[in-house]
Amino acid sequence: MDNRTLAATAAGAVIGGAAGYLFFTDRGRALRRQIEPALDDIARELISFRATVQKAAGVANEGWKLLNEALGEAGQQPPRYPGTRQTSPF
Repeated sequence: MDNRTLAATAAGAVIGGAAGYLFFTDRGRALRRQIEPALDDIARELISFRATVQKAAGVANEGWKLLNEALGEAGQQPPRYPGTRQTSPF
């Protein structure tokens, strides 16, 4: 048995023991009831943080657009195939 297998087995045993304690004992259920409101608060904060990051990304995107417009680079994209021109065979 290699070290990774042993570590995975030990981690699984610890997680399983913790889950069993939280769901199948009276003290574990009481502890879980105390922890649940804190977890709900953390989830709300994470959702709020994600919204803040999305707003900041939108503001940064608008800033880049304005900078490009100010420099006169708006709407000017490099040609897809520079230097090649298709000619008519006729």
